Amino acid sequence: MNKKNTWNQAIVIAAIKDSFRKLKLNTQIKNPVMFVVYVGAIFLSCLTLVRVVLGQSAEHLGFTIQVIVWLWFTVLFANFAEAIAEGRGKAQAQALRDARVNTKAKKIAAGKQEIVDATTLKKNDVVLIESGDVIPGDGEIVEGMASVDESAVTGESAPVIREAGGDRSSVTGGTVLLSDWIKVRITANAGETFLDHMISLVEGAKRKKTPNEIALTILLVGLTIIFLIAVTTLEPFAIYSQTVIPAVSLVALLVCLIPTTIGGLLSSIGIAGMDRLLKRNVLAMSGRAVEAAGDVSVLLLDKTGTITLGNRMASNFVPAMGVDEQELADAAQLSSLADETPEGRSIVILAKKKYNLRERQLSASETEFVPFTAQTRMSGINWQGREIRKGAMDAVKKYVEKNGGHFPDDVQFFCEAIAKEGGTPLVVAQKDKVLGVIQLKDIVKRGIKERFCELRKMGIKTVMITGDNPLTAAAIAAEAGMDDFLAEATPETKLKMIRDYQSKGMLVAMTGDGTNDAPALAQADVGVAMNSGTQAAKEAGNMVDLDSNPTKLIEVVEIGKQLLMTRGSLTTFSIANDVAKYFAIIPAMFMGAYPVLGALNIMHLATPESAILSAVIFNALIIIALVPLSLKGVAYEPIGAAAILRKNLLIYGLGGLIVPFVGIKIIDMLIVLLGLA
Repeated sequence: MNKKNTWNQAIVIAAIKDSFRKLKLNTQIKNPVMFVVYVGAIFLSCLTLVRVVLGQSAEHLGFTIQVIVWLWFTVLFANFAEAIAEGRGKAQAQALRDARVNTKAKKIAAGKQEIVDATTLKKNDVVLIESGDVIPGDGEIVEGMASVDESAVTGESAPVIREAGGDRSSVTGGTVLLSDWIKVRITANAGETFLDHMISLVEGAKRKKTPNEIALTILLVGLTIIFLIAVTTLEPFAIYSQTVIPAVSLVALLVCLIPTTIGGLLSSIGIAGMDRLLKRNVLAMSGRAVEAAGDVSVLLLDKTGTITLGNRMASNFVPAMGVDEQELADAAQLSSLADETPEGRSIVILAKKKYNLRERQLSASETEFVPFTAQTRMSGINWQGREIRKGAMDAVKKYVEKNGGHFPDDVQFFCEAIAKEGGTPLVVAQKDKVLGVIQLKDIVKRGIKERFCELRKMGIKTVMITGDNPLTAAAIAAEAGMDDFLAEATPETKLKMIRDYQSKGMLVAMTGDGTNDAPALAQADVGVAMNSGTQAAKEAGNMVDLDSNPTKLIEVVEIGKQLLMTRGSLTTFSIANDVAKYFAIIPAMFMGAYPVLGALNIMHLATPESAILSAVIFNALIIIALVPLSLKGVAYEPIGAAAILRKNLLIYGLGGLIVPFVGIKIIDMLIVLLGLA
């Protein structure tokens, strides 16, 4: 996927244009806090224009016009913050549109094939797709197997295998078939495809406010109403005090008191959170899902491919009594030369590493490879009079006893010990003699234990899900540093576990790719479906990982927490930075009637006009200054909630108090220097 720079010139120019387009009333009213600033700017603009037209006193006209200009800038800067966040989504949406081409489809109906436009395809139509064809729509493979280039959607150039049946049968419209042929049953009508859904989401067209965002908006509206009432009561108070307060001062005070900083950035924070997920090739179906990820307290993770590398690897040779380990390794390697499975190749490599045993050039005339079958549960080689077999313990035991040999008790003990440790024993024998055991084990991914330790610090419980027996599951869970495990997992047990955790007030996240995962994905608070999985899984989840990487769930949680941290940090900063504005504007408005209020002018601002103007300018500039932080997000750290709160109060709370005092004073000095007030 094309990931454009946030400050790409084209995006910035488009965002500036959108900032003016968003000045429409029906757009501004969606943001109650900034709507007050918008109304204030209109009111002062109209009032000043009427007074000039009627020839009324133009006293302080220059000052009034400057305040009006900066009020409009405040609105425009808030619009710009939202527009720049949307601009990134629009750039990505354009990249997705580029992936869609006008193509033809080979529709199969009544046993006949006809060429039709892809846009005319309907749900349940069946199409034939051959090598080099663009897949015309979303669907499930009903026949065939092929290699697919999904780079138009995922950004990855490596081809992937898709086949009928199983959990890798889903294909996406706009991708390209690289080999063979497949028949696909279309699962979405034109305009309702996965790609269409992605485009509408990344453009923000369907972005709805999340529950936390709605709650924060209500809080901000409440604060705005309180300050609106407070400022409104100042006029009768001024009349009682025989003081004249210009309308421009009252509006300026109101704008500086209400939480305009977070009000102007709130929308961009939410859009940027979904954008950060999309940059990692995860499509969130709603902002609610991203936010829920930040509150997750339990992670359910598949063992294979997530915690382990995905295939069991040879880790050790355990010889039988009286057998040299190198003799065992040599026989194990010979029996595995034709075994192209990852396990077989790992046996060849382990023998090479430990004993420098090289693969031999075997003559076809004197070599017979014995393939693995479900009936024999063994494989091996007949070479130079040697009959070597490797396989499951009971299968090799029958083979040895059939040839007149005896299965040693020590080898049986080794097999049982390996199984208890979570490994898989493969016994190697040469006709009637047992040579020993190859230990296969799941290889826990490097660094995964440390990641789980970080999650534990955040208060998140990790649970491994596996089809292994409880002994094997316990061993792997302990090695990986998991908090718990679910062995011999079935769709029913997964669903029950999720509901049990949710009944305790916990939010649960999990990944899945198969139809049998769909119930659990739908039940989980955050369900991340693999793009390579079935349509049922993708429809059940509220996120789709385009890379089909199960470990992405950990990143999803981190991004969700970063979104919540960013919103909380900027809210803290916004409320804290209002304090300095009180010390700037209130003395400026009432010092004439109550000279004692001059003591509050601790910044020693030059004049009442410069004080008010400095506060208004700072109020506008701080929004644009914080746009990069709202888009990038506050730096994520895997620490507990209490530690995060303390850090945010220190940095954004204390910073929100100090920065405005410094900023307003500097602006005041510049205003005086330039003679603007």
